[in-house]
Amino acid sequence: MSEILKFFLVQISLIAVVLILHTYIGLHIIRRMLIFSDLVLDQLAAFGALIGIGIGIKYGTVNSYFISLIAVLFGSFLLTMIAPKRNIIPREAVIGIMYALSLVACLLLGDKLSGGGTYVTKTLSGSMLWVNWPLVIVTLSVYIILLIFHFQFREKFIGLTENTDNISRVRIWEFLFFASQGIITVLIVPIAGVLLAYAFLMIPAAIALLFTRNWVLGVLLGWTVGFLSCLGGLSASYFFNFPYGPSLVLAMGIAFIISLIIKGVRNKS
Repeated sequence: MSEILKFFLVQISLIAVVLILHTYIGLHIIRRMLIFSDLVLDQLAAFGALIGIGIGIKYGTVNSYFISLIAVLFGSFLLTMIAPKRNIIPREAVIGIMYALSLVACLLLGDKLSGGGTYVTKTLSGSMLWVNWPLVIVTLSVYIILLIFHFQFREKFIGLTENTDNISRVRIWEFLFFASQGIITVLIVPIAGVLLAYAFLMIPAAIALLFTRNWVLGVLLGWTVGFLSCLGGLSASYFFNFPYGPSLVLAMGIAFIISLIIKGVRNKS
């Protein structure tokens, strides 16, 4: 098997796995208008990795992932508890402030680290060099566990999105939702970076919601369009030496614009 084929196979396998759960979680995020919540967790995962670098832990190692996990679980707790019940301050405004603070924390910490600017750039753009078969297998295993978990308790999580009146212990399920979102963030940020991790979650789900409100059809449509556009972005990244993360974000962004045009034409007709 050629090196190019091996390279594309491992990348495609990871993207195919990642997009399933990200699309499903993204449908929840968009429908609940928690648009910046993933950016908060993405940025906190990056902040945890930078803390690890500051205390001598190599970026992308098991210990680095563990520190990032602690950071996103803390963020999940804050996202759950800081939820204004009145409309004086929208919840999304609070989430936006949390994102700004986590981003500033990363920039300040990066400024104090030797080579911190390079690490901050890595957390934003990611690197395809991190992807290997052991990482794909670990990611696949964790994602399957999370998918089973969400399927088992789908009535609770869908209830959070559609109707919370019939759900007891709402805050516990809120935390579990954000925590599962944070776990996939920890796995994907070192590879994809903050920007691409956010795009994985939001763009395929947004495309799906243009055409359907059905959960199963939404995941299938979002995954299909996201996967095909990522193939184009991955090819451009490899053959034209473009940055990995921005190439895939741009490819999915183009797919979203095309979807908007198709939706507009259908509405007119």
